[in-house]
Amino acid sequence: QVQLVESGGGSAQAGGSLRLSCAASGGTTSRYVMGWFRQAPGKEREFVATISWSGSITHYADSVKGRFIISRDNAKNTVYLQMNSLKPEDTAVYYCNAGGGTYWGQGTQVTVSS
Repeated sequence: QVQLVESGGGSAQAGGSLRLSCAASGGTTSRYVMGWFRQAPGKEREFVATISWSGSITHYADSVKGRFIISRDNAKNTVYLQMNSLKPEDTAVYYCNAGGGTYWGQGTQVTVSS
């Protein structure tokens, strides 16, 4: 049973940066597509970014394209989300996902103030 644990959330000023990490345990995620989703208060969970098992293919939501970068280190069973040029509308709980929704982390809060 794969378990995902997110870390790196916190508070940032608009224009700042944060780096989220998602560490997997209990099994390897090296062959899984990994992704990040987020959920703001009162809104549905939305897609942020995904990365193929090799790391060669990435997809981003239009709202974060050019600002966020998803990457992975299969040797460490970890996926990252580098968030730059943060905006207040990026405030949400960010969730890590493996295998197209098979596994989810518990989420990490990101709060961006203007």
